[in-house]
Order: sequence, then C-alpha cells, then structure tokens
Amino acid sequence: MNYSDKVKEYLIELGYQIDKEIPEEHIFVISNEDNAVNNMVLDCEDNLLIIEQKLVDVTVDSPALWKKVLQANRSLIYGAYVLDESGKHLIFRDTLELENLDINELEDSLNALALGLVENIDLLLTIAGEEKKF
Repeated sequence: MNYSDKVKEYLIELGYQIDKEIPEEHIFVISNEDNAVNNMVLDCEDNLLIIEQKLVDVTVDSPALWKKVLQANRSLIYGAYVLDESGKHLIFRDTLELENLDINELEDSLNALALGLVENIDLLLTIAGEEKKF
C-alpha cells in the first residue's frame, strides 16, 4: 500500500468526506463539519504529509496582533498558524512523517485544528477584521 492509499483509508475511517482527490499528485481535499474542516488540503509529498486549512483572510496588520498569533502557536498541540505565500491568508498547517503515520496521529493533528479554533476565535476574528459574533 502506498502512502496516499494509507492516508485515504484513515480519512474514510475517521469520517472525513473526501471532496476532491488528485491521485497523480497524491492530494486530497476534505471536509468534516463537526471538526470545522472545510476544504482542508492534504498533500502526500515524498515522505511527508502536509496538511493545510485556510482560516481567514488577513485584513488587519499590526505587530501586536502578530505577536499574539505567535503566542497562540505555543498553545497548539499539533500544527501552527502561518501565513500563505501571499501574506493575505492565515492558515493552519501541520506536517507529519508518512513512513510512521498511524491513524491516531492523523486524528490528533486534524482535531488540533478544531481545538485551536475554539481557543483562539477572538484572535482569528480580529485578524479577519470582524466583531465578535457570540
């Protein structure tokens, strides 16, 4: 079994919907409403699984705000908040080694996104330039 087959099997077992698959590039786009996953991209690159979920468009730029993002990264169990290449989108990103990947490790990484959203919702809304909605 190749790595992308293993990842696909795990995703299905964990209840994630595979919205799109690009087999020749070993890429999956998944969703799971219960875990706040929408259009998450999983890319099997060589021996790494790269996981990325766009969170918000960046509308506010402040050194104090980015300091808070870096501090929020410290509380994440898996992954990190990062800017995409354009600097216009804040994303959640994690990288896992495929050779030793098991279903528990993948599940923990995917669950870290939902936990991070709950813990940092105020910060994420501020980055998006929105008021609190609760």
